[in-house]
Amino acid sequence: MAVGARSGHDEPEDRSERDESPEGGAGIPPGGDGGTPDDDAGAPGGGGAPKRQRSFWMELPLLIGIALILALLIKTFLIQAFSIPSDSMQNTLQRGDRVLVDKLTPWFGSEPERGEVVVFHDPGGWLEDTATPEPNVAQKFLSFIGLMPSSEEKDLIKRVIAVGGDTVECKENGPVTVNGKALDEKSFIFPGNTPCNDKPFGPIKVGEGRIFVMGDHRQNSLDSRYHQELPGQGTVSNDEVVGRAIVVAWPVGRWATLPIPSTFDQPGLNAAAAMAPAALGVAGALPLVLWRRRRLTAGRTAG
Repeated sequence: MAVGARSGHDEPEDRSERDESPEGGAGIPPGGDGGTPDDDAGAPGGGGAPKRQRSFWMELPLLIGIALILALLIKTFLIQAFSIPSDSMQNTLQRGDRVLVDKLTPWFGSEPERGEVVVFHDPGGWLEDTATPEPNVAQKFLSFIGLMPSSEEKDLIKRVIAVGGDTVECKENGPVTVNGKALDEKSFIFPGNTPCNDKPFGPIKVGEGRIFVMGDHRQNSLDSRYHQELPGQGTVSNDEVVGRAIVVAWPVGRWATLPIPSTFDQPGLNAAAAMAPAALGVAGALPLVLWRRRRLTAGRTAG
């Protein structure tokens, strides 16, 4: 019965008039039995039935699809996870660590810098004797979207020691030098290792657009020193660099950032900067030399 409708004890002749009055409340349609406004909502002409919401299971495929697309875009353009397969970067990185690699900045023209830990594709011949495990279907899929490191691509991770234009060298019992400046590697080299006693090298002039890399565990790293017979004298093209490792993300107990050691910021390390004082000296002396020559020439002519 509608709210405000009178009971059946009222006289029939008075019911319609009273129902139509403001005080009588809502009237009952002829032949109707009252009911609530909600009951009338679904009837023809009653405003239409409310839209039914999609169930969670119907929306789940769409959500999964969006998540996969985002993961693929992140892997391709922003950040990718890589697993450390060896001990060559101890103690900075341990076997089994997962690092996140910045793939965004190279898209904007950024090039590797000295001191960075970088992931790069095998330039050719570095990992030819290394067996690659065959991944299963699930591993392939997770690697494709970037949720797992690729088990098929042969990638390496090392520290950049020198960049294009640098001259790098390391004699037995001596430190690694870049453009004549000795590097203090105590903060990142493996305890008990020597800078290069297992494989002295150089001097090597690093070509433009290339990098010279070494592992932090020097006596357990087949790095640029061991591939000098290859094109580029063991250096790696910047085009092969996937990106810079910026953080150890897993395991949680080993979470850490991977900053550039301070020794790579020392004054004069940059090859261009090392040449600058000499160039400025020549530029400053040139006007004086020309002035003296003019005076001597003028004196001889006058005499």
